[in-house]
Amino acid sequence: MSIHGILGEQTTDYPTEYSPETLYPIARSMGRDAIGWQDDKLTVGIDWWQAFEISWLNPQGISQVAIARFSIPASSPFIVESKSLKLYLNSINFTEFASWKDVQALIAKDLSACLQTDVQVALFGLNDDINDDLNGNETELLIAQPEGVCIDEALAGNTDKVALTEHPDASLLCASEEVEACSESVASDGSQPYTFYSNLLRSNCPVTNQPDWGTLAVSITTDKPFNNANMLRYILSFRQHNGFHEQCVEQIFADLSQYYQPSELMVRAWYTRRGGIDINPCRVSDISLLPKPSRLIRQ
Repeated sequence: MSIHGILGEQTTDYPTEYSPETLYPIARSMGRDAIGWQDDKLTVGIDWWQAFEISWLNPQGISQVAIARFSIPASSPFIVESKSLKLYLNSINFTEFASWKDVQALIAKDLSACLQTDVQVALFGLNDDINDDLNGNETELLIAQPEGVCIDEALAGNTDKVALTEHPDASLLCASEEVEACSESVASDGSQPYTFYSNLLRSNCPVTNQPDWGTLAVSITTDKPFNNANMLRYILSFRQHNGFHEQCVEQIFADLSQYYQPSELMVRAWYTRRGGIDINPCRVSDISLLPKPSRLIRQ
């Protein structure tokens, strides 16, 4: 399946009438085939999409606005092309709905049909005093902070220049360096947990070649020695890589799994907003490790 679709078009017509056919699916298998790892190990997790330009009309013809979060299972056969989602959301701007719940139900139905999975949709009001979504769940839309140690200064004392690489380089994980632990806690079986993050994740859209910026967070338990500097070099090797957000997170998950052979692993990224939408993939070695959705200061 082509990945170009609407995203690759030079000019775009923005629909002003409800147009669910605008949604354009992209097969996850395209990114996973490029990784060349066990597909089933990449299907545990969720992609959280947060949309900040949601609007429709109430029965009086008055515009309504909200923030939305779409939860897409990593086991879905498809992801949605981001520009097609923006156009779809634009298409309901002048559609009348009797209630917010009707809007939520319609978007969930259309996204689920497009992606052939059960997509969960939550709508949030803009009043800071409102802490729950329409279903009484905590919004978790307040600004959060990644857990663990920030490794962005791990190369500050190194005199070697970090090279720009065309593709991610997993061999950087085993570069010769003095081992620096992110955690002092060691499990009884000799394995050790590490929790860290970096704000320096960068990759490129495979269609438009536009840069995508994000914060990467990892929690890993392994009996192999871990090195902050090597991990930072590896993250920086994504800077010229062309890959969708989901594929980049899955590449990192696969590389860390293969090199560290962890007993537990969680990899997530918060990408900055483009077109009013930010994308936040998360992959875990076990569903019990799945964290709550959140957003960061950059979002």
